[in-house]
Amino acid sequence: MIVAMAKREIQLSRMLDMEDPQKVLDEVREIVLTMFPEFAFGTLETVYNDIVRLFQGEYPGYRKCTTEYHDLNHTTDVFLVMARLMHGASLCGEKLAKEHINLGLICALMHDTGYIQTIDDNAGTGAKYTLIDTKRSIAFMHKYMADKGSPNEDFRNYSDILKCTSLAIKIKKIQFESREIELLGKMLGTADLLGQMADRTYLEKLLFLFYEFREGGVLGFDNELDLLKKTVGFYAKARKRLASELSDVNEFVHCHFKARWNADRDLYMEAIENNINYLKFIMENHEKDYRDYLRRGSLVEKLKERLRKWPHP
Repeated sequence: MIVAMAKREIQLSRMLDMEDPQKVLDEVREIVLTMFPEFAFGTLETVYNDIVRLFQGEYPGYRKCTTEYHDLNHTTDVFLVMARLMHGASLCGEKLAKEHINLGLICALMHDTGYIQTIDDNAGTGAKYTLIDTKRSIAFMHKYMADKGSPNEDFRNYSDILKCTSLAIKIKKIQFESREIELLGKMLGTADLLGQMADRTYLEKLLFLFYEFREGGVLGFDNELDLLKKTVGFYAKARKRLASELSDVNEFVHCHFKARWNADRDLYMEAIENNINYLKFIMENHEKDYRDYLRRGSLVEKLKERLRKWPHP
């Protein structure tokens, strides 16, 4: 039972050290065990450790992650959001079996593997795959499961679930095998949005996202500042997507936080709104020196260093 935190301390970023992959995995274990005390973690932990190794450049045949926005931290963020959504859903009366929990969490780990380059792919960064990253992630998961000898029956719906992370795909047009698989897909699409936009360094990482978009051929953004300005509008679109395409499954996290942390609030939306409000403040008052107001994680300094070496500055 989690001891209630003082109100001023109940913030998403203070709950867990998201820089430590082991602590993220431990928290997900605790969440899953509240739903299924006898849950077998063998396959999930193997996949988790392999994905950490993949992003860190320690997985055979692949390079270290070269994208600063779509990085390991984002993947572990989404992994944790997915666990919290499934826990909240179970508290709200949704029936998810053990195999659904396993499948959903593994898909969360796999959802951005499409950005990882193979060892012989030395041109540019993984950002060049931005427009096809979902397709590549599906292909990676297919190969990974085949190499591990995992039964196709256990993971046959992963493709439809992973497609829900693509903003270009109309989820209503996907022919899901069951209501449970549809729910998992919508949860993953939701986790992807919440995980990135609630990140305490979201605004700083947006600067990296501009250069990923440029390399990947994503049109519509003239420079860093233009992307920051348009992010305010993207927030409105994201809210609409959460409500329509994703059926408001984000509301499940409220049940999770109340049960796990005695916080009767949606801490993800609070964090997102704080980020967007601060972004609005910068755009309204410090447009000319916006970088000076993005100080978290020393990411601006890291960006300056990266731009000196960037393949396509």
